[in-house]
Amino acid sequence: MTISLFEFLHQLVSNPPLLITVILTLGVILVNGWTDAPNAIATCVSTRCMRPESAIIMAAIFNFFGVLCMTMLNATVAETIYNMVDFGGDTKQALVALCAALFAIVLWATAAWYFGIPTSESHALIAGLSGSAIALQGGLGGINGGEWIKVIYGLVLSTAIGFVAGFVVVRIIEFICKRKDKRKTDDLFKKGQIGGAAAMAFMHGAQDGQKFMGVFMLGVFLANGYGDVSNFKIPIWLMILCSLVMAFGTSIGGYKIIKSVGMGMVKLEKYQGFAADISAAGALLLSTVTGIPVSTTHTKTTAIMGVGASKRLSSVNWGVVKEMILAWVLTFPGCGLIGFLMAHLFMWIF
Repeated sequence: MTISLFEFLHQLVSNPPLLITVILTLGVILVNGWTDAPNAIATCVSTRCMRPESAIIMAAIFNFFGVLCMTMLNATVAETIYNMVDFGGDTKQALVALCAALFAIVLWATAAWYFGIPTSESHALIAGLSGSAIALQGGLGGINGGEWIKVIYGLVLSTAIGFVAGFVVVRIIEFICKRKDKRKTDDLFKKGQIGGAAAMAFMHGAQDGQKFMGVFMLGVFLANGYGDVSNFKIPIWLMILCSLVMAFGTSIGGYKIIKSVGMGMVKLEKYQGFAADISAAGALLLSTVTGIPVSTTHTKTTAIMGVGASKRLSSVNWGVVKEMILAWVLTFPGCGLIGFLMAHLFMWIF
């Protein structure tokens, strides 16, 4: 099942609940581009390969193409998010609960950005949706365990592969270049790191764009009274819309996040930044192709930690890492609880 652009615009005018849902969903996508996408370019900025302004523009462009291209090739991440929770039953109540989840996600993400903490928007999305679905269904019956377990796989995958890949790739680079002229290799890795940052931005769009499009389609179906749609096709106009909104969010900035991830955690040289970017982008590509929703923030930061740890453990600023881990740990119960409470509040009001 899908919806054409003409049908969507017609319903947008005549269906106020749909309009509210669309505004909230696009708000979440905007906040994601604003707070999550800067992780992709953090190392590129910290090693002075690019100025923050230029890097943010590049990230916005490649986020756009990541959402568009990867969704056309493989939309399994969107399907996983769509099927992860049960918003069946009374479609009006389900739509109210979905709006509550989206509101909770924006609230959580904005607070994290204010304090400069790179929390995972992916995990905030999953937690907010889960909390609202539990409130809607009156228990854990609102969770599809078979799909939700992929989130756990993603958590382990993004953490383990990111760290190990960062550690191994930087060691390989050091072995290959140990007798090379550092001035020449610096120039090479400067160019390589720009490419690596572009690849990271592309894969961020590919992963996170799909997650939010799955939620977008869920809102459209619920607003039209369909609570049992199991198969759907993402229309091209939606890919373009989400790409543009995410790219705009990225272009707003996110220097606080760049500073925390790229400058505060580990002091990197150009070849190390290149290793972190390539490792994280590769892990995200593997996850996207296999349909596992992972955190781009987790993947990038653990890759940076792996690169830093390859030299010595003291190279990593564990104080900054501790703050990040605490934010990650709190996201599931924190955003999930906000989603649960907001769903009850919204359903009581509306």
